[in-house]
Amino acid sequence: MTKNKSISQGIDYPVIWLYASLVAIGILCIFMVEYREGVNVFSSFIGGKTNYSKQLFFAGFCVLVATFILLTDSKLFTAFANLMYVFGLLLMVATFVIGKNINGSKSWIPLAGGFNLQPAELCKIFTALALAKFLSRQEIDFSKLKYQLIGGAITMAPAVLSILQHELGLALVYTSFLIAMYREGLPAQILIIGSSFGALVIASLIIEPNTLLIALSVIAVFLIYIARRQAKRNKGVITIIFIAWLISAGTQRFVIPYIFNNVLECYQSTRIYSMVGKDYNCSDNVKSMKKQQTGNEKAPRKPDDYNVRQSKIAIGSGGFTGKGFLKGTQTRGKYVPEQHTDFIFTSLGEAFGFLGCFFFLILYIALLFRIVRIAERQRSTFSRVYAYSVVSIFFFHIAVNVSMTIGLFPIVGIPLPLISYGGSSLLTFTILIFILLRLDADRQMVLR
Repeated sequence: MTKNKSISQGIDYPVIWLYASLVAIGILCIFMVEYREGVNVFSSFIGGKTNYSKQLFFAGFCVLVATFILLTDSKLFTAFANLMYVFGLLLMVATFVIGKNINGSKSWIPLAGGFNLQPAELCKIFTALALAKFLSRQEIDFSKLKYQLIGGAITMAPAVLSILQHELGLALVYTSFLIAMYREGLPAQILIIGSSFGALVIASLIIEPNTLLIALSVIAVFLIYIARRQAKRNKGVITIIFIAWLISAGTQRFVIPYIFNNVLECYQSTRIYSMVGKDYNCSDNVKSMKKQQTGNEKAPRKPDDYNVRQSKIAIGSGGFTGKGFLKGTQTRGKYVPEQHTDFIFTSLGEAFGFLGCFFFLILYIALLFRIVRIAERQRSTFSRVYAYSVVSIFFFHIAVNVSMTIGLFPIVGIPLPLISYGGSSLLTFTILIFILLRLDADRQMVLR
């Protein structure tokens, strides 16, 4: 006679404790920036009118979702991975028809009770499952270009839709799947090319166009000089260097300006330029000039680095040990914009200082390492790819959000996982983690 499986059997409890700790810290941070003296704490938490009370309700709902996932058969995730991916893409397409415009981004679907759903957030889950499903197929040889292109298309389709919804931050998140694909055999050259493009973008911002073109030409000539002996045996080396120079020069002179003027929104281009101490002329952005003010959209204006400056002031004012709980003047004074969402890290920095931020980031690092450990003990390729997708998404969000608040990365609107206010964000990260825990609990099975 076989015993029924307990919900707790095989579950990795360190991950659950880290998850619960981070969610609790998130509610505490939102409370710190919104609570006002004289308000009854208990009634404000159960009233549902404040963001911290709503986040508490979101957390309660996520507990129910997490429990349901842990009771689910792992085979369902492999069976419905592709179907869920298609459903996620359809939801993203639906936002163009029934979507609600919030802060200039039409990426939200209004729900009952005044809540909104952001399909681009949920689609990260479906993309992780679809990529895991694809790479776990027995006939897949990921060293072949054909399969690499298919894997890239799976991850880039929702990214393109996010860009069309003016959600550049969420679109960038989908590039994190390259880490999972690299673990499964994606050539390092692709990562090098991607990094080189990033370096070329930065160089284009810092260096005058003609000067950069001359520098690229000098580098190409120098490489040809070094490879001249090898070129006698293999003339293809010179051809490769010339093509690389041609692509770099064309990208620098035409592709990058086109992206800044026609793909990115005016405020996004301005924020990127402000990082290197330069101004961006919005009047050069044709799309911004043609854009009309409709609904909740605001007329385009030339923004500055006010958000980042206020964020850095708030974090810096915390010093080494911080000002203390509910004693932050910058965050509680609402000097920092979006301080309960994208800039929630500032509340920690001001209240608890360097020490508080250090121990907080240790929690994140512990979570990331734990997920990597879980990934490496999987027998199934499906579970391993999914686990690496989860750790990649978390790492990208953490690195970009924290860097954003201290001025090391442009403001792209990426929430801090499990900390920032938002039901869609909290639900997405909860589902990502608990599907991983469910798959890990059945790690002795081979899932495809």
